[in-house]
Amino acid sequence: MKILEMLQEDARQTYTTIGKRLGIAHSTVYDRIKRMENYGIIKKYTTLIDTEKAGAKTITAIMTIITDPKESEKVAEKLCKIPQVTEVYTSLSEELQIIAKVTAESQESLHEFIATTVAPLQGVLRIRTSIVTKKFKETQPLIINDPKKLTPTENQNRRREKQK
Repeated sequence: MKILEMLQEDARQTYTTIGKRLGIAHSTVYDRIKRMENYGIIKKYTTLIDTEKAGAKTITAIMTIITDPKESEKVAEKLCKIPQVTEVYTSLSEELQIIAKVTAESQESLHEFIATTVAPLQGVLRIRTSIVTKKFKETQPLIINDPKKLTPTENQNRRREKQK
């Protein structure tokens, strides 16, 4: 778990750096990471990009899709295969819902995408779309849930500064 926490903090750390911080050999870190990759615990390494700063003109929308309960899984699976859809979740509230995060180049392309790709899916009953107007935070989910560990202490901040 500690290796995973460190990789989430900075996936570019070397095995040696992780090993020193945890007090274990870099070969042990390497073996454990490879095992987690083989078991699918670590799915992939990626870069979180601020698209606005990179100059990409996109809009993000959150779609709530009300479905026929018999078709919900199929609709969710089809949405997962579409490149513009970046996240897909199901929720059981008063109705069975699929929540999907979508990116598009413009409002017009978003409208076209919903009208021609999502709305026609068998089992889709209603779609409610909210366009994101300002992003405050975007990260990957953390593996740790202890609030004490989530708040960096002065020592952790100093250690990070030394590593830079």
